[in-house]
Amino acid sequence: MTVRTTIEQAAKSVIGALTPGESQPDILETLQAEHDEVQQLLEKLVKSDAAREQKALVTKIKNALVPHTKAEERVVYDAVLALRGKDAKIDSNEGFIEHGLADATLKKLEKLSDNTPEFKAAAKVLKELIDHHVEEEERNIWAQVKEHFSADQREQMNRAFLAAKKKVKIA
Repeated sequence: MTVRTTIEQAAKSVIGALTPGESQPDILETLQAEHDEVQQLLEKLVKSDAAREQKALVTKIKNALVPHTKAEERVVYDAVLALRGKDAKIDSNEGFIEHGLADATLKKLEKLSDNTPEFKAAAKVLKELIDHHVEEEERNIWAQVKEHFSADQREQMNRAFLAAKKKVKIA
């Protein structure tokens, strides 16, 4: 998601809050836009051979990914985890674990020297991990969200998600 997309979504949220009866973004729409943004940044990172660009991309990825995963865990994964059913519990726990792996890989990437074989390998692993995670999440977690939460609840989840992201401190 670009800065422009973020601003447009924020504007829609504000307008929606001020205009009763108007539809607000669904949590899944917001998550889709953010997944796309991070995947595009990771694609650029893996292809980059310029140390300065790599460092800037790692910072952008961290600034996008950390608030996203923390807010998603609080709002979406906790809600899915609370559902009855083995699949919901397995899917949400798997998501928590994959977020932890992505966080650890991102931290390792930050410590490595840019444009080295180790850096390139860590960038590739992070991209593959995120690609795998997004694919499963969009298939499994989203199916749980669509099945168990109404459109109004998903709009409320979106508001809670955006608010939770603002509270995340990026170390």
